[in-house]
Amino acid sequence: MQLKVRAILVLALLAGLLSLFLRNVDLSLVWTHIVSADPGWLTFSVATMLLNLALRARRWQFLLEPLGQTTFANAFRATTVGFAASGLLPARAGEVIRPYFLSRYERMSATGAFATVILERFLDLLVVQLLLAAFVFVFPGDVESRNPSLFTAVKWGGAAAAVGSLAGLGMLFLVAKNPERLRKGLQRLEGVSPKSFAGTVGRIVERFTQGLGTIRRPSRLFLALVWSFPLWLSIDAGIWSAAVAFGLNVPFTGSFVIVPILTLGVAVPTPGYIGGFHEAFRLSATAFYGVSNDRAVAAAIVLHALSFGPAVILGLVFAAQAGLNLGGLRRLAEHPQEGQANV
Repeated sequence: MQLKVRAILVLALLAGLLSLFLRNVDLSLVWTHIVSADPGWLTFSVATMLLNLALRARRWQFLLEPLGQTTFANAFRATTVGFAASGLLPARAGEVIRPYFLSRYERMSATGAFATVILERFLDLLVVQLLLAAFVFVFPGDVESRNPSLFTAVKWGGAAAAVGSLAGLGMLFLVAKNPERLRKGLQRLEGVSPKSFAGTVGRIVERFTQGLGTIRRPSRLFLALVWSFPLWLSIDAGIWSAAVAFGLNVPFTGSFVIVPILTLGVAVPTPGYIGGFHEAFRLSATAFYGVSNDRAVAAAIVLHALSFGPAVILGLVFAAQAGLNLGGLRRLAEHPQEGQANV
């Protein structure tokens, strides 16, 4: 019953977002814009999205080094499968699946690898907000004058997110820097819970803190942050090239303000980020750059397909090679400990 209620709510949310996205849209004109888009720039957009996956895999490989050596091929395979799972399953299931999928090919604690995934998210948020700050203070153009209220909301929202990212990194640093404090807390847990349960929790926490080894070395954390910039600049380039393909008057630095809004859009729990991604792009393109509604809708539809389609297909191929279909990925997300013995 609970699953049915959740499904109904998700479908209602999806329907509402699509209604908002397609409101007052001339679908025949949207189709005209789609077929008239420049295929060369669209091809470049696809290439940047695949480059993004490769950069994600390489950065993850770097973050995993304190746990053990991994090959780029296995990191790329697991990253792509996780990306596909997040695009097809609810609650960003790929973030859970990715470390367990990797542990099928590498002798590594999946719990420790999951800690690096959490660290990745904080690094991503921090870099996105730094690029947004660069836009706000260096490259705003006439965006602020075109929609001052939305510009102010994005600016202060970005500042709050940056503070939150730094606070999250600080918490992870405290956890990684003081594992002894966690051990003492777990020793107290043994007095009020079964020893087997406390022992299991203790092993999980120990492996989790091992996965945060990068934080204990500021130079490695700085290098991980440096790796994050080309990653997000490749995403920006993909969005910008799609905008150019549709004749949108969006400069490359304009993607610095579009990406944070897209990040909010994909946070909406709809299947395949449908609706949330589309409306976020439409809103940012029309409000900040005066793009016509029909042209913005056409660009959003194609950009979504290019951003997620190739990676989802590739991820499903890698999953099939490992004997996993979509149902298998769903079971792995729900019961990840069954996918790997070295939790």
